[in-house]
Amino acid sequence: MTGFLIAAAALVAATLLLLLPSLLRQRAPGAEASRNAINAGIYRDQLAELERDFASASLNQADYEEGRRELQRRLLEDAGGDAAANTSARPARRSALLIGLTLPIAAALLYFALGNIPALSPDNAQPPKVTAQQIEEMVAKLAARMEQNPDADPKGWVMLARSYKAMGRYEEATQAFGKAGKLVDEDPHLLAEHAEALALSTGGSLRGRPSELIARALKLDPQFPDALVLAGTAAYEREDYAAAAAYWERLLKLLPPDSEDAQSLADSIKKARAAAQKQTRKKPASGKP
Repeated sequence: MTGFLIAAAALVAATLLLLLPSLLRQRAPGAEASRNAINAGIYRDQLAELERDFASASLNQADYEEGRRELQRRLLEDAGGDAAANTSARPARRSALLIGLTLPIAAALLYFALGNIPALSPDNAQPPKVTAQQIEEMVAKLAARMEQNPDADPKGWVMLARSYKAMGRYEEATQAFGKAGKLVDEDPHLLAEHAEALALSTGGSLRGRPSELIARALKLDPQFPDALVLAGTAAYEREDYAAAAAYWERLLKLLPPDSEDAQSLADSIKKARAAAQKQTRKKPASGKP
């Protein structure tokens, strides 16, 4: 315990050495203005990145809202802190003295009141466990919220559809993708996901509606890998082996040449080409009386 207390005291001292000089030093107004402009630009970039992640559905609603609140809080704190620093240097000096006196005392009191040395052991650190029942409850709450106001949040429908798909509830996933409307229709990634969910909900076949969704995805992005995989699989299923090989060859050009995916795809292309040649040889014979 003694060693821990010494280490903690050293950390407190190091923290004070870092904090106090900046609090005691008065900043120039021009430097503050420049700093504010830089901070504002950084927060704008971070907010734009957050919006992009949410728009692509790689970020769920809760994480998006939490991230946005955190950015706003940090921006307000920076703005408020800079305004206070420009008003007078004296409050900063008083804060420095207050921190210098109270931080070590507060740290000691908190440690002796709440400290738990065994809890610091890595063996006692366990990640929180989420049960299947808790996941079911969260998805059910999201579904209820979406049903209450179905037209307000297309991204919520996408989130629900992906949740259902991950849980193997493909029919419900398909229905949720359909309710997302324009958001899905204009995104090749979501169109491919919708097609896959629809195929899985009907026994795994890509014929019909799934193939239409795949074709729409490739129209939006002819090089989209997921759509090329599905398009090749759909062509192979309907025994259009030449088309299957063509789709997969387009995909092969996008993969690292030495990767396992590329090697596996190359084998599939060989099989499709062989089936296409065999199919071509049979056609003249089938045309004879």
